[in-house]
Amino acid sequence: MTVPRLVALAKTYGPGLVFVGVVTFVGFVVHWNFETISPLVASLLLGVLIGNIVSIPKIFVSGQKFAAKNVLRFGIVLLGTQLALKQVVDLGGRELIVVVVVVALTFLGTLWLGPRLGISKSLSLLIATGFSICGASAVAAMEGVVEADEEEVTYAIALVTLCGSLAIVLLPLLRNVLSLSDPQLFGSWVGASVHDVAQVIATSSTGGETAVHAATVVKLSRVVLLAPLVAIVSIWVRRSSSGLVAKADKKHVSIVPLFVIGFLVMIAVRTTGVIPDNWLTMLKTIEQVCLASALVGLGSDVRIARLLKVGGRPLLLALISWFGIAVVSLIGVRLVA
Repeated sequence: MTVPRLVALAKTYGPGLVFVGVVTFVGFVVHWNFETISPLVASLLLGVLIGNIVSIPKIFVSGQKFAAKNVLRFGIVLLGTQLALKQVVDLGGRELIVVVVVVALTFLGTLWLGPRLGISKSLSLLIATGFSICGASAVAAMEGVVEADEEEVTYAIALVTLCGSLAIVLLPLLRNVLSLSDPQLFGSWVGASVHDVAQVIATSSTGGETAVHAATVVKLSRVVLLAPLVAIVSIWVRRSSSGLVAKADKKHVSIVPLFVIGFLVMIAVRTTGVIPDNWLTMLKTIEQVCLASALVGLGSDVRIARLLKVGGRPLLLALISWFGIAVVSLIGVRLVA
């Protein structure tokens, strides 16, 4: 790539990426001071607030969109480095079945209920994906294969982060009520029912290190289901009966998006054990920065006035989905205990 080309790219994307980077840093500062607040949640909210309070210069637009699309996909690829197949195998067959059943019932139930509440199929799909797999990053992955309005994407992310944040407060309070004094049991329930990884760790930390370990393994096992779910939906949406519009170019149909393949490759690399532990910590940080930056880019381009037109029905769907996954996962972890 020539120097003039690099200069041109810097002029096009640089200002917006600098803006995104500064806001992301502030989001992490919020997280460092209030550990229960995910940097993804903080970054998204900051982006939305800035986008609605001040008039963002047009020179930032290209960089914002680049972060919302390309940087996000890179973050999803890095998410794969946090999961080794051995961790999944160590769970045991029954625990894995619970994870699969919880994800399947939550996804299919939310996807079925959404249109019956008067919600578009695309928004129902995004909410179903976010609640059943891993929150914001899962919504972003699904948005890569299905056409959806930016407001719908942001609304879905806002709903999963809202419910996940509420879980940090509510689930520890319900621990004794539901007789989940066993840290392993409590951690498994948290990992199977809470959406974002950071929120899972924050919630399970109230039960000690054993609870955190169990929650993390169960949660990452849900994350690995992101790739096959996206692949299946990618095939399904190309049927007219799905009522959805595929994002891929009709002349070049990609059943599995490149970033999803990258996600699977990273899981395979992590499984080999060639990545040192200190690298995993660094990669986790980079992944979080990428996802947070993408949410700043996405959030700052959304206008609340347009978002409010979606109405309260998606919130009702989210609350029902959240309650459903909590109940189903609780039943599941008790059955295998």
